[in-house]
Amino acid sequence: MKKLSKNALIGYPAGIITGITYGLNPLFAVPLMKNGGAIESILFFRYFFAVLMLAAFLVIRKQRFRISGKQAGILLVLGLLYTASSLFLFEAYHYIASGLATTLVFLYPVLVAIIMVFLKVVPSWPVWLAIAATFGGVLIMTQGDGAQALNPLGVLLSLGSSLVYALFIVIINRSKAIASISNSLLTCCTLVVGTFVFLGKILYSGTELTSCITTGTDWFNLLGLALLPTVVSTATLAVASRNIGATKASVLGVFEPITAILVGTLMFGEPLTANIVIGIVIAIVAVTFMITVTKR
Repeated sequence: MKKLSKNALIGYPAGIITGITYGLNPLFAVPLMKNGGAIESILFFRYFFAVLMLAAFLVIRKQRFRISGKQAGILLVLGLLYTASSLFLFEAYHYIASGLATTLVFLYPVLVAIIMVFLKVVPSWPVWLAIAATFGGVLIMTQGDGAQALNPLGVLLSLGSSLVYALFIVIINRSKAIASISNSLLTCCTLVVGTFVFLGKILYSGTELTSCITTGTDWFNLLGLALLPTVVSTATLAVASRNIGATKASVLGVFEPITAILVGTLMFGEPLTANIVIGIVIAIVAVTFMITVTKR
């Protein structure tokens, strides 16, 4: 086993936390949607509360909010990509099981690797092997018993979420213009964009701002969405991408579908099949292999 570098000791745990926290999306979102909450309202409050949390943190840390025009443009693109990823995923929940939808999003490591090859950054063979193995594990997880057909629209929405999420990761890793921006400020600016996008969507559609969001449990779920799958996940993703690279950070996202499937099984009664267990084991072994044979 190769000795891990300082970047690896920071980046790998951050990548694992990213996957686990992002995989908690269904835990907080599905109950809100089952109660009739409008997607735009749910996502508006998710982003709004997240921005308040991050802004308070930045003020306490006395960090500067100043950014250049060029940085603002890149952060705008990042915000739109992250917003689209959330929207596509939540729409997919209407058509296929929440665990499956979040699992399909995990195809983004393959997309990240392909994009990086076009940018002339070719992953090493252990990383390619880990990508192939985790991809195979995810495919095994998604195999049902044949009794229920998958809704094509739900699958396409999940894949759309995967693509824009991959672009989001690559830009964070490759853009030199935003390299000097702290992870907290980068996350805050990204989420500000989403807040305004969903507020505009609410105003345009005439949706009630607090549509079917009335109980204490509803507000707790919104705060949970803001903190874990949003603030923590996005911030640790930036940390992982900057320390171990976009491709490896995306491979660690395998903990996302594992978490989502376990949440779906334990909380919403979605089936836990032998295929899911086998797929999870393959994915964890693949990630462990990648970490142990690479320095960064």
